[in-house]
Amino acid sequence: MTDLADRFPENPLLMPKDLTPSVAGLQIISLLNPGVFRFNGKTWMLVRVAEGVTQKEGVIYFPALNATGNTEIIEVPLNDPDLIATDARVISYKGLDYLTTVSHLRILSSDDGIHFLEPPLNASLFGKGCLERFGIEDCRVSQIDDTYYLTYTAVSDNGVGVGLKTTKDWQHFESGGMILPPHNKDCAIFEEKVNGKYYCLHRPSSKEIGGNYIWLAESSDTRQWGNHQCLIKTRPGMWDSARVGAGAAPVRTKGGWLEIYHGANAEHQYCLGAFLLDLNDPSKVIGRTKDPIMVPTKGYELSGFFGNVVFTNGHIVDGDLLTIYYGAADEFVCGAHFSIQEILSKLSCD
Repeated sequence: MTDLADRFPENPLLMPKDLTPSVAGLQIISLLNPGVFRFNGKTWMLVRVAEGVTQKEGVIYFPALNATGNTEIIEVPLNDPDLIATDARVISYKGLDYLTTVSHLRILSSDDGIHFLEPPLNASLFGKGCLERFGIEDCRVSQIDDTYYLTYTAVSDNGVGVGLKTTKDWQHFESGGMILPPHNKDCAIFEEKVNGKYYCLHRPSSKEIGGNYIWLAESSDTRQWGNHQCLIKTRPGMWDSARVGAGAAPVRTKGGWLEIYHGANAEHQYCLGAFLLDLNDPSKVIGRTKDPIMVPTKGYELSGFFGNVVFTNGHIVDGDLLTIYYGAADEFVCGAHFSIQEILSKLSCD
């Protein structure tokens, strides 16, 4: 499969060694899936920083946030019969699932959109409370007027849901709590109202019935969401046969709302595709790409913490130029340019 991406020659833009751990005793395992926005003339990103504990022979350690928001280390012998540790990302202990890493969001900025640095002041967002005990992940940033809406994955032993924060100055944040309960993620809020309503894309899922599909919801205040409708399903035998999920906020074009999404197959290869929604009625799907617009092909996309992955939830729009920032192999942050018109030309109504 070919793709439409013009990858940055500087890729990877960020690697785990480029940042320092949040606290002593942890190490950065991965940098993933940044939310992206413009503010004060610069390009900014909210990078998901996944941290773990250096492992020792015969024991597995995994971090979690306690009730005070501090990181505590849980230690389990590898020969414990209640331990199932066959996945690099998730382990099961005494019937409960835990992440092998805990994530927070690190704010970085760039003058050129290529070289990103942390600001002098500590600029990180950490999980708080029992619903974010295993961290916060994969933030999408939508700007509506002078307010930025941060929708992120909140992870705990209660499940995986969607949290919300808002800010106007990136110094002070208001919490909107959990706006979509477990199991849900991949929430992106449209950057303008449609017929007086806010809209968002999201991805509820169930292990028992149904699938990992992209849904649409509407709201009067961005807190309470209803009128949920299923928009995009997986397609058997295709590159997005196992799961699909929204990327960043849809891009308004003359022909409709253009959404870049991720899809995965049974072999856990993650690619990017696109679909188009009606401008006045986002519940109507106008078209969808049959083939992916981006496929993992580079070494930094094929090999990493979890290889064969390209995954985005952040972009910048300049006319026809769509600059996508993406996570590669669940370890690196990269960038690529696309032509919006070229993506639109690949849409099919079938």
